[in-house]
This record gives sequence, C-alpha cells and structure tokens, in this order.
Amino acid sequence: MPCYRLEGVTPVVHQSAYVHPTAVLIGDVIVGPRCYVGPGAVMRGDFGRLELEEGANLQDTCVMHGFPGGVTRVERDGHIGHGAVLHGCVIGRDAMVGMNAVVMDEAHVAERSIVAAAAFVKTGFRCEPQSLVMGSPARVRRALSDQEVAWKRRGTREYQRLVERSRDHLEACEPLAEQEPGRPRLNAGDSLPKQQALAQELSP
Repeated sequence: MPCYRLEGVTPVVHQSAYVHPTAVLIGDVIVGPRCYVGPGAVMRGDFGRLELEEGANLQDTCVMHGFPGGVTRVERDGHIGHGAVLHGCVIGRDAMVGMNAVVMDEAHVAERSIVAAAAFVKTGFRCEPQSLVMGSPARVRRALSDQEVAWKRRGTREYQRLVERSRDHLEACEPLAEQEPGRPRLNAGDSLPKQQALAQELSP
C-alpha cells in the first residue's frame, strides 16, 4: 500500500487488519485490529490524528482528514460507506455513515446511529444513540428500530469477514478475455439491502 511517514510519524496498521494496496495512508494514522480499508481510500494524517478502532471499516474512495491537533475517529465496529468524507469528527461505536455522506468537524454521530447516504452533517452536530440522521443539512428523523440496528451489524460482520477473505485470497491477475463456462460465484454472505432485509424479517 502507499504508506508515508511524515516528520517522523509513521502510520500504524494492526497485523489483523486489511488495507487494500491502492489505499493511501499518510502520517498520524492508526488502523486497529480487524479493520478493513478499501480500494482508493485516503487517510491523510498530515494535520490531525486519524483512528479506526477495532472492527471498523472505511470503504472504497472514502476520505478521512482533520484540523491540526484534532482527532478524527471511527469507533469500534463503525461502518463507513463508499465515498464518504469524514473531517474532524467522531463516528460512535457500531454506527454507520452511508455512501457519499459528509460528516464535518466536531460532529459526533452517536453509537448505533445511521447517517443516510448523501447526507451533509454540519459542524458540531450531536444526536442521541440509535438515531436515523438524514438530509442536507442532516437532522435526526427518528429513532432506529432494533431490527435496523441488527441489519447494520450484519453488514459490518460481512466487512470483518472480508478482511480475512481479502488477506487470504485476493491476488493481482490479468482479466479473462471472456466469461468462462460454469463461472463460480463468490462466498460473500447473504446481506440484503435494508428494505428487502426488513421485509423478509417482518413477513409472516
């Protein structure tokens, strides 16, 4: 992976984590146990410290950055969707930030909360645990059900399993010119989009 020491400060990646070779880590970055950092993600710790706590994931093309002296943190089992931007904020334990959402400085997304895709979370935002946060600017729309939190947790577990799948089986290769007969399918678990998953769960 592109990994850069800055002014004597070297990124830290726990041996049980997986960081994709195209992700970029600079300076004061700490990636904890069982974390997943996806393709094209950037953790630019050239101003403030950036932390992923155990079991968190930072998916493809996400960006983490912050102001000098601050800490941008994703707490344990945090789940950061494709293309999200985190700047000087804290994402609480077991919380989720949806695709292409932006969370600004000094915001604190409480534990077990979900920030919807494309939301814009303003500087200094706060919410209660287990909140659904939506909109631009983002507001708390309602409390999350236990079923919704369970859906989020299943997705996070699949990313924790992806750490092992990627570490053990991902390899560079040349593409095939055409699809082969009997093409295998990946062992990627059985996670479903939220509405589909909840509909199945609630059906008699």
